Amino acid sequence: MRNLIVTTAVIALVASGCAGEDEDQVQTGPGVTDTTISLGVLTDLTGPFSATSLLRIKGYELFFGELNGRGGICGRKVELKQEDHGYDVSRALDGYFALEPEVLGFVDVTGAPMTEAIEPDLMQTRALAAPASWSASLLGNPHMVVVGTTYDLDVINGLDHLRQSGVIAPGDTVGHVHVDSDYGRNALEGSEFAAEHWGMRLVSRSVAETADVSAQIADLRAAGAKAVFLSTSPQQTALAVATSENLGWKVPFLVNAVGYDPLILESPAAGAVAERLLVVSPIAPFATDAPGPRDVAAAFGEKFPDVEPTGSVDHGYVIGVAFAAILEKACAERDLTRDGVLRAFADTNAVDTRGLTGQLRFSLAGRPSSTQSYVARPDPATPGGLAVVADLFESDLVALKGTRAR
Repeated sequence: MRNLIVTTAVIALVASGCAGEDEDQVQTGPGVTDTTISLGVLTDLTGPFSATSLLRIKGYELFFGELNGRGGICGRKVELKQEDHGYDVSRALDGYFALEPEVLGFVDVTGAPMTEAIEPDLMQTRALAAPASWSASLLGNPHMVVVGTTYDLDVINGLDHLRQSGVIAPGDTVGHVHVDSDYGRNALEGSEFAAEHWGMRLVSRSVAETADVSAQIADLRAAGAKAVFLSTSPQQTALAVATSENLGWKVPFLVNAVGYDPLILESPAAGAVAERLLVVSPIAPFATDAPGPRDVAAAFGEKFPDVEPTGSVDHGYVIGVAFAAILEKACAERDLTRDGVLRAFADTNAVDTRGLTGQLRFSLAGRPSSTQSYVARPDPATPGGLAVVADLFESDLVALKGTRAR
């Protein structure tokens, strides 16, 4: 097994003897024993997001298996405790209350409605959680670990990729179809900001999370949009591109990472998707040629040779990297209570993920942990279904938007 990603902070702490030195002097809280640290996974194993959730869990297993092989954290092995909510809020609350007394924090909370439902209790119990979301609305919450670039900044980076490629220019009309949810509304902030600063006309259309988007695509064609950003579900993404094809409208599309699933490449829209869709992502696509993703891909192939990977593996792995860096900082302070972990979170910066994301920094309250994005195109011949066309980069406009505290 190759030596996988270890942050500079993790290496330094292990080398200094944090793992295994004077464990009896470490303050501990829920989920921490003399030999283990338990983290919760509140996820969708049987509902609409089960495919991505299962692969993200493989990423957790890969990372924490390696971490435990190096001695764990503060001489303790990290273990995961799971509850499946099937994307049902009531089940999620039941699962959360079953897990909460047993874990130090939550390495996964899948689903915006579920995150919203448990948020008040997280504040009361002082637990740290990493939602499977990149919504900017979570940035001001000291209990939420948002790993990577937020939806709005991904949109700006993606549109800037088209602008620098000469696809769109000042005076052009740009379309944006977005679901009426926290995800979609946050993404729309990015296109609104870009249109305002680049002198473009934005035509946006809001849709319900399960709605047909055909009428909205027809509207944008009539409005003369030169490009369309989609902040939609994968099913809606496929329908949007297929509708464009049926209309004979050869416009380029971009989509946030959560709006793409490699299964689209098995749909009737596959040809048009491969030709005209670009995916903007805060996390490296699985086949990215960077040190971190390369090592994850090699290790994943060894550990799970019969499982078809996607970028969700990298997503899970890099959440593990981030959470471990926070716990190692808490270990260095000899405080594995929930309050100790919260203090460590607020003091964690410069986490090098070696290309799985941009460098992560959690110490700036209200700011994204990273501001760089990848751009990739769907490709059935590439492992994970995405081929990178632009490595991690940050638009100058993202830097401008980032000066505004949220």
